[in-house]
Amino acid sequence: MLIIFLKKNEYRMNFPAELKYTKDHEWIRVEGDEAVIGITDFAQRELGDIVFVDINSVDEEVPADEVFGTIEAVKTVSDLFMPATSTVIAVNEAIDASPELVNSDPYGEGWIIRVKLANPADVDGLLSADEYKSEINA
Repeated sequence: MLIIFLKKNEYRMNFPAELKYTKDHEWIRVEGDEAVIGITDFAQRELGDIVFVDINSVDEEVPADEVFGTIEAVKTVSDLFMPATSTVIAVNEAIDASPELVNSDPYGEGWIIRVKLANPADVDGLLSADEYKSEINA
């Protein structure tokens, strides 16, 4: 796992090396022909306190880079983009009752959806942890 320290406010961000990342700040963890998707530590920090996650694409195939839902924070509402063409098979029910899990544990209990990948090899074209780190520090 990569960890960086920001001098500005001393906030530590995590970039788990086993995940792939998008430029839109989603992460994906492949598990065979399925995957788990959430937002990155950087994204949750930028959004602020998460108050609601709305996923309206369950049982639908969503093409890569298309919106699969929205995430609402105190400051704003942001679209969630699909990292690779997939069918949404489950939504994390824990974040319905406790959306703050996305803030406190974005790579664990705060995951957002589980999907069935149309082509697991599509994930290979996403960013590595080092590439994502470079992208947000650019």
